[in-house]
Amino acid sequence: MGSENTKLYFYPFWLRIWHGINAIGIILLIFTGIAMQSGFDASFIKFQLAVNLHNISGIAVTLNYLLFFIGNIVTSNGKFYLIKPMGFLKRLMKQAYYYAYGMFHGMKAPYPLSEKRKFNPLQKYSYVFVMYLFVPFVIISGFALLFPEMIIDKVYNLSGVFLTAVLHSAAGFFISIFLLIHLYVASIGKFPVENFKSIITGWHNIH
Repeated sequence: MGSENTKLYFYPFWLRIWHGINAIGIILLIFTGIAMQSGFDASFIKFQLAVNLHNISGIAVTLNYLLFFIGNIVTSNGKFYLIKPMGFLKRLMKQAYYYAYGMFHGMKAPYPLSEKRKFNPLQKYSYVFVMYLFVPFVIISGFALLFPEMIIDKVYNLSGVFLTAVLHSAAGFFISIFLLIHLYVASIGKFPVENFKSIITGWHNIH
């Protein structure tokens, strides 16, 4: 069978369910977070409604994150997130060069996907960084803001609540940027919608 017809089952049902709920939840958190930051009733949503939706979405994303975390422990999907320290920077730079220059000049992908490789190095490192560092931080800081009595009153003469809110917003902004990059990279392929179909069907075409 030619490589153009090769399909790999990259996205099991539980992972597709997690991805769908997470996508909706994160988008709601971004828009309601922006509305809340404005400090007044935005034209597209009332402030109190934004607060309520933000809190509900945050709880939903938190429970959904448990599905992702536990799923990667009890299934083989977790192996795709393991990072080998040896040659870490070299692989990262090689993939970055391909994205910035190579793919626009006919170069072959340096790390093609296979049964053993679901992500290229840049994808893997960014996913691990976001999913195992930033998302947990946003969840923990979000619950701290929901229950401010848990927060330390002062941190170096700064209000603990204020500092938590700033760090929560900064991490949320980073995830927003990551989402935009994620959507752009997902559109790279033989057809722009091909990768989006993969996350719905579970099957990924290897070219």
